[in-house]
Amino acid sequence: MPNHHGDFIWYELMSREPDASEAFYAGLLGWSFEPAGPGGDMDYRLFSKDGPPAGGLLKLPAEACDAGAQTMWAGYIGVDNVDASVQQMADRGSRVIMEPTTLQGVGRMALLHDPQGAPIYLMRGTSDEPSQAFAQDAPREGHCAWNELRTSDPSAALEIYAACFGWEKTDSMDMGPAGSYDMLRNPPHASLLGAVMSSGDMPPQWLFYFRVADIDKAAAYIDHNGGEMLMGPQEIPGGEYILNARDPQGAVLALIGKRVA
Repeated sequence: MPNHHGDFIWYELMSREPDASEAFYAGLLGWSFEPAGPGGDMDYRLFSKDGPPAGGLLKLPAEACDAGAQTMWAGYIGVDNVDASVQQMADRGSRVIMEPTTLQGVGRMALLHDPQGAPIYLMRGTSDEPSQAFAQDAPREGHCAWNELRTSDPSAALEIYAACFGWEKTDSMDMGPAGSYDMLRNPPHASLLGAVMSSGDMPPQWLFYFRVADIDKAAAYIDHNGGEMLMGPQEIPGGEYILNARDPQGAVLALIGKRVA
């Protein structure tokens, strides 16, 4: 099935040290990496695990590093028309960081900060082949399984993403002092795409939960390979576990998986 307007279609680790990032995530998630193809001065690597690509690893350009860019994860929402969607977002208070740009053979894309400040890419790829980076309808190890927006104003964020991408709030879970955990769905799909919640004292951001086979093994790997555990492993409804951590280069990462032992 082709991807729909409002689907997550890609995940990208923008790294100051791509070789170190590759080594860390190859051990953590079992990803194999390969060059995306002749790209001139751009160092871009596709990562995958026993199947189609799950995302890409980009070496941050020197000028971006000089300007203070840090290693981070970014997500791409697929849209029918990048320019129109950028205008929709901008009209609702989003800040355009990278104007719509066409990358030959890849597609047209733009980078924005939503009105609360969470960065997000919008993209229309040149190919109509569906992306499988987000394993929305069937679990796939090594692929993203959940997209979580942590934001300073969940209600306002819900209104903006619903208006621009057609997302719907389907259910909520009371998290006590942390507020409501609101589940999101893109109506062409029956399955959920993720959720939105309060960011508390943290800056607004998207977290992308990649699936692992053994959550405790993953936590131990992070501890022993230069990462920093931030939360978990914590059980969630359904019997799986999640964790949040920082990788050795400082990017916030999120994982979901079962407890095997």
